[in-house]
Amino acid sequence: MRKHYRWGAMLAASALVITACGDAPEETSTEEETTAEATESAMPTESDMATESAMATESGSETATAAGDADYSACMVTDTGGVDDRSFNQTSYEGMQRAEEELGVSISVLESQSAADFEPNINEFIDQDCDLIVTVGFLLGEATAAAAEANPDQNFAIVDFDFFDAEAGEDITFDNVRELTFATDQAAFLAGYVAADQTETNAIGTYGGLNIPTVSIFMDGYLAGANYYNEQNDANVEVLGWDGAEGQFTGDFEDQTKGRNITEQLLQNGADIIMPVAGPVGQGTGAALRAAGTGKMIWVDTDGYESVAQFQDLILTSVMKNMNVAVYDTIAAGVDGSFEGGLYTGTLENEGVAIAPFHDFEGDVSEETLTALDEIRQGIIDGEIEVTSGG
Repeated sequence: MRKHYRWGAMLAASALVITACGDAPEETSTEEETTAEATESAMPTESDMATESAMATESGSETATAAGDADYSACMVTDTGGVDDRSFNQTSYEGMQRAEEELGVSISVLESQSAADFEPNINEFIDQDCDLIVTVGFLLGEATAAAAEANPDQNFAIVDFDFFDAEAGEDITFDNVRELTFATDQAAFLAGYVAADQTETNAIGTYGGLNIPTVSIFMDGYLAGANYYNEQNDANVEVLGWDGAEGQFTGDFEDQTKGRNITEQLLQNGADIIMPVAGPVGQGTGAALRAAGTGKMIWVDTDGYESVAQFQDLILTSVMKNMNVAVYDTIAAGVDGSFEGGLYTGTLENEGVAIAPFHDFEGDVSEETLTALDEIRQGIIDGEIEVTSGG
């Protein structure tokens, strides 16, 4: 598997970036986490359930377990941020919870405090003989590949990663790993179009946590959608924070102060609708908009109107990737014996990605724009509209 190790070196470098730049979340008890979250904001029921089910382990990570009726165990290793990150970890975990409730499987989760926890957490679940190990996030790609190669009889699924040898230009397939990927640029294209339609300053913005493919794909689609709006409407809306190759990044997925600082810069430069692609860091955008008393935001991964409810009045829409459905379907396949390794891609066509309702801003989006969005969505599905930023 020499091909694996070529791209693995690149991924290891990405992991080092998050270790160096991101501050690991403080280790707290489940009761302390729940109390803190309740004090800071109104949290959705799913998040509370995820947090309340966590129990401290000897290694310092956290684990949540529940006994199920089916003779099947599904185990999840999160990226940093935890199962209550109001983003991709939480959404993936909701798929686990659904499997527990509807299929009767037993579920467990280990929350990674830093990149150093990825390999030990995966190995812990291998030692526990989990039937399926789900790893969440691009940065777990190398650790997942190494474990899958060393344990060919162990089934895995990884959220947000496609094993691909860039040097050879070919996919790498593990028979025991299902890769759950999402064409989020398709949904972000729609978000960029509507943001360009709704801006009052002729400028919109975006920024990311790390400059990695699963982040920049959102920003690519957002830029492409705004460019398409300009073409179709003879407009000149500017996108700040990403030009298709370079842009603004906080360097981690945890420090909300960095998100607030970048948002303040974008506001000062004229952007009035901002899409953070940085997990919990995006809450810093909400705080900056609240303090400024102006602007809107577009959330990603989940419907932010529900997952970051304290900012409901600021959220124009969200770019959603339905990771919960993909995780649930993968567990269901394991239960019924139809699990297969290989690539799954969520798209607009199979509803693996979508934009959320406009909620409080529904009355601000014209019928003409709604019709255009429907036509664009179908055009993307039919292959008539290319989702490229041209950057």
